[in-house]
Amino acid sequence: MTISPSPQDATPDSSALGSLIRGHRLRIGLTQRQLADLSTISVRAIRDLEKGKAQRPRTDTVRLIADGLRLGPRARTALEEAAQRGPRGGGDGRRSGADHPAPPVPLHPLIGREAETAVVVEELRSGTERLITVLGLSGVGKTRVALEAASQLHAAGFPVLWHTAPDSGSADFLPADDAPSTALTAECADFLHGGGQTDGLPARLANLAGGSGILLVLDGVDTGLLDGHRLNRLLRDVPGARLLLTAEEPWNVPCERLFLLSPLDAPAPPAGADSPATRFFLSRLRRVRPDITADERSLTDIARICHRLDGHPMALLAAASWLTVCDLPTLCGIVDSDPAALLDHLSGDPAGSRLRERAGRTIGRLPAGHQRLISALREAGEDEFGLGDAVRLTGLPLPHCGRMVRDLLVSGVIRASTDTGRSAFRVLCVVRALSPATAADAAA
Repeated sequence: MTISPSPQDATPDSSALGSLIRGHRLRIGLTQRQLADLSTISVRAIRDLEKGKAQRPRTDTVRLIADGLRLGPRARTALEEAAQRGPRGGGDGRRSGADHPAPPVPLHPLIGREAETAVVVEELRSGTERLITVLGLSGVGKTRVALEAASQLHAAGFPVLWHTAPDSGSADFLPADDAPSTALTAECADFLHGGGQTDGLPARLANLAGGSGILLVLDGVDTGLLDGHRLNRLLRDVPGARLLLTAEEPWNVPCERLFLLSPLDAPAPPAGADSPATRFFLSRLRRVRPDITADERSLTDIARICHRLDGHPMALLAAASWLTVCDLPTLCGIVDSDPAALLDHLSGDPAGSRLRERAGRTIGRLPAGHQRLISALREAGEDEFGLGDAVRLTGLPLPHCGRMVRDLLVSGVIRASTDTGRSAFRVLCVVRALSPATAADAAA
């Protein structure tokens, strides 16, 4: 399989000047008026650049905009090169990013998900897969991966229609400002849920796709409410259509490619000092305790915290919030004695406060036998288990236990473990923290 470059290694050729300016502006939360004030460039000029009406601005204009956006050397160079190239040429029929609907803009950088994103992007871009469902426990980072994949596909010429389910929780991104595409996106979501009028929608999507394809993202969708027959019609009538879903359960349609998203890699110290989970935790640490120095002792404590919390991003985010009231050694001690206490975000963050509830709901949807295995593993108190342990604890045949473990992986309540070098799995700390009674209450 050919792997597309990671976001850090992507070349600027795939991004139009207008998309770069707009993306940088939204990423730091500026309006066009605010950018105009900071750069001394008129609002109209910035608007024309973002819409692609002005493709070759003067060098001084680009410099002033880069100054207003506070761009670093690499981003500044990409902006200057895009301005020098002007309109995307070559006669290939591709449209610039400013000419078609764009995905929302994430509020935080991607950390430790480059490999997963590259696979999703390449499979959708090439058409190897036309429907990918990203699965994982709540808070594991499904939406962030979808945002990055959608951004890269948009830069490659795909119009992106992004729909977020109403009850999916707080959004960690800035929604795209495109009213016409918002209406079309809602119509597509309604169509796949079995409602709305079907006449004309495939034709409009095919027209928007042109020769480059089109990506529809359903973020936080309840796959049980989707209509497989409508999906078949959409894929048949719009050859360039690609669908990317983030969900807690598979859709279970024949063309679906399940993409299991595990928590960030978090080896036990000292191996975990530079792991993705540690880098993620450090990015949040700087927001709450910039005075803490990332020295050898601190990195060891952070690696231990990340390992104990299984690298689960939302759990790490909640744990980092506790540094407003304690230091790293104290936090490390709490993780060792009672990690469940750290799953509540001290600021009352809505997404963090729903972590227990959503994990409990996931456990509650599992078959009774799967729940009994989780309870037995919790009571055994072992950090890791293998297929042999599942057979021993359940008394069921190996093939049956293999299917159970696969189901638990798909649901996101366990993750593969590489600590011992053998084929093993870990029940996530988020799940272990829920007693059977708590899980039942949360699922009710």
